[in-house]
Amino acid sequence: MSLSVDIEKAMGDFRLDVAFSAENETLGFLGASGCGKSLTLRCIAGIEKPDAGRIVVNGVTFFDKAHGRRAKVDLAPQQRKTALLFQNYMLFPNMTVRQNVMAGMDRGMDADERARVVDSQLRRFGLIGLEGRYPAQLSGGQQQRVALARMLAASPGILMLDEPFSALDAHLKSSLEQNLIGLFDEFDGTILYVSHDIDEAYRFCDRIAVVEGGRIDEIGPKEQVVHRPSSLAAVKLSGCKNTTPACYVEDHEVCLPEWGISVRTAEKVSHEVKWFGVRAFSLRRVEGPGLNVFRVRADRVSDSRFERTVMLSFLDAQGEAVLKDASEEDVTMKFLKTHVQWKVDKLADSQFPLPEEGDELLVEIPPQSIYLVSR
Repeated sequence: MSLSVDIEKAMGDFRLDVAFSAENETLGFLGASGCGKSLTLRCIAGIEKPDAGRIVVNGVTFFDKAHGRRAKVDLAPQQRKTALLFQNYMLFPNMTVRQNVMAGMDRGMDADERARVVDSQLRRFGLIGLEGRYPAQLSGGQQQRVALARMLAASPGILMLDEPFSALDAHLKSSLEQNLIGLFDEFDGTILYVSHDIDEAYRFCDRIAVVEGGRIDEIGPKEQVVHRPSSLAAVKLSGCKNTTPACYVEDHEVCLPEWGISVRTAEKVSHEVKWFGVRAFSLRRVEGPGLNVFRVRADRVSDSRFERTVMLSFLDAQGEAVLKDASEEDVTMKFLKTHVQWKVDKLADSQFPLPEEGDELLVEIPPQSIYLVSR
């Protein structure tokens, strides 16, 4: 099983230009809304038509068109044997559950075999007893299970899921994730999974493609993209809350002008370094001076059930004019640029009390927890 995509498409001011390949695996597309993730899937499914490029699935050319010429190949969506699960599931409102599951199947299949396949998928997704209901009579979770059953019943050559949990609450999402894990384990072929949630992508995918501005900024095994990102986009999407411009000082030191500090690094610093990152939960409160230990003040504190988020300013920051070129920025943007976010586990044992607004304390940025990227 294989997929090869190399396409371009312009939509107003937005330009999609992506090239990638995938084998028998789950490939995640991670990126902000509007970056081109869903558009890529729609082009593969035949819902949108690229301006140029080539799409090949399992040795079958779905689309082939050179710039300025008519398409050599452009299969209709019905000919492509793909399964695309949308965010809203796209069930037929005038069809029952059984009819929806049957909708994508080969009409030339023997009637008894069709019935056997449909019954098998209804059992797989716990839909026995709901066969005669219509989508409006189903919960969101039941609708999703119907959509998944319809996907598999059609025996597609490729599965594509576009943020399938975006419309579900946290409890329902957790239970339905198990359905999806079982589905992925059983499907023999390429699966494309669109998400903007790094934890979700990490759970489901073998590899992750970071998409930004219509291009794939980075692609690789999920461990590499999450733990060793090579671009600012990947650093942010990996869940790193603190990023700031960085300048080379020496082989193991960078200057962070917007924070007004210099930081020692475990990794050798490239002369082309442009960005610095550190995760909010990697910061550590300490008792006394040391390497990368800074005097900070807690300027803002907020709580969730299990952690406290603290916005820290550097009391010994150098260079008051660091944001002189940002005089038109609003107060909030200036605050975010000059503060670092710290996540404190409220349930963990600690020698220190939870920080309160106005507290002055010492915080370490561990050298081994730093990200440095040049793009």
